[in-house]
Amino acid sequence: MTNECAVPAGIDAADWRRTPEAVRLLLVALGAALSQQQETIARLEQTIAEQQQTIAQLKETVAGQQQELVRLGARVATLTERVQQNSQNSSKPPSSDGPHIKPRPQQAPSGRRAGGQAGHAGHWRPLVPESQVSEVVDVRPATCACCRQALSGDDPGPSRRQIVDLPPIVLWVKEVRVHALVCPQCGATTRGEDPADLPKGSFGPRVVASIGYLVGAVHVGYRSAAAVMEDLLGLELSVGSVHALATQASEAVAAPVAAAQKAVREAEAVNADETSWREQGKRCWLWVAVTKAVVAFCLQPWRNSAAARHLLGSTFRGVLTSDRYSAYYWVDQTRRQVCWAHLRRDFAAFLDRTGAAATIGQALLDASDDLFRLWHRVRDGTLSRQNCQRQMVSIQTRVGDLLREGEALTGTKTAGTCRQILRLETALWTFLTVEGVEPTNNTAERALRSAVLWRKRSLGTKTQAGSLLVERMLTVVATLCLQRRNILDYLTEACDAASSGRTPPSLLPANAAAPAELRAA
Repeated sequence: MTNECAVPAGIDAADWRRTPEAVRLLLVALGAALSQQQETIARLEQTIAEQQQTIAQLKETVAGQQQELVRLGARVATLTERVQQNSQNSSKPPSSDGPHIKPRPQQAPSGRRAGGQAGHAGHWRPLVPESQVSEVVDVRPATCACCRQALSGDDPGPSRRQIVDLPPIVLWVKEVRVHALVCPQCGATTRGEDPADLPKGSFGPRVVASIGYLVGAVHVGYRSAAAVMEDLLGLELSVGSVHALATQASEAVAAPVAAAQKAVREAEAVNADETSWREQGKRCWLWVAVTKAVVAFCLQPWRNSAAARHLLGSTFRGVLTSDRYSAYYWVDQTRRQVCWAHLRRDFAAFLDRTGAAATIGQALLDASDDLFRLWHRVRDGTLSRQNCQRQMVSIQTRVGDLLREGEALTGTKTAGTCRQILRLETALWTFLTVEGVEPTNNTAERALRSAVLWRKRSLGTKTQAGSLLVERMLTVVATLCLQRRNILDYLTEACDAASSGRTPPSLLPANAAAPAELRAA
């Protein structure tokens, strides 16, 4: 049987028939092997293509994971910084600091004992004039302490001390008897009319004012105010009556408060700030504006530029001192002063970051130390404003250079903060050229402290009338304290005026003049 082999590709059939059998078999075997190798190469090429595709996919996955790691790293850094925030590097109150936060460094101990030092002039309560003394007790010795001889006469200069006490408080009750008389001629009955100066309700203006004082100045609750009135004055009041009387006191000062709010909008220089409040469980905002002689509070449902315009007036032309909150950006920065106390907390936050940010933060803190050192001398009168301005030029240049250096740290939170500060760079130095403007907003922050304490005790208000009471009483108390006027006397006069239909006393100082143009230094 003849073994026919297929003619390999590329070989002529005639030549193939003349080729020896062994060679033909060898060529056939080589052709089969070559075909297998080509198939293997094709499979390898396909495998390589699949592996290249897998490698591309892995590279894409790795790139995505690297981006995620960068994002998570930034998130961790942000959360870490947030956890490390305290009253020294942010706007958080000192009460929120944990036990691990070290207190601010105090002055080194002087080594002297506590209390008054040797040679220190004593302070005693001044004696009231004799015309105001209710009772005089003369103490004279009966006999001589040495020889027992009887003594008589008066000492021309006896030692004096006065004991102040409260007399037993007895309520003063006025009974109004309105008679209805019958005319003997026509038989008609005519009822008498109350005098115009009598209160309309059951309580006089001093009781109303006392409730307003307890609620609005001392910030006690209605139930506690009722207890105080009963324990100290012997006047029993229900919680509802206390609420009604507090509302009455609030309405009595409505007009003076409105006038105070208007005066703030026309002031030459204003310090403004805001804090949260709660009305019916919903968050709202309590705004405050402080001038040289008037403080005005205003409760608003928003914390935005519209609320700031409502507080200051859309035509406000004075100089505003505040933090860098964006709600105040509508005020031109040439009429603004940015609070340096807030800036120092931002600079302290730079220290918690590593590298160049910490270096810039420390340099900015050093510059602010030099700023306050000069400014305190201006306030003490040991440095003139003109000399302060000249010495402050180098500090201004240094601060500007450091902020631009921080802005160059692109992609960092430090760069964003520096960029935001540079946006208000002109407003950093207004206090140098405008009289009555301080480099910090401490005035407004101090005014808010009593409001914050009231919020913590009461947890907010439940009605709009309650919110109005808060707004009005805070305005009255803060303004009177600023002017060193008696709060209870003012409230009594206002409540008396309201009950008799007279004009209530003004919260504005007696010598208040119309707003003048800003005075440059």
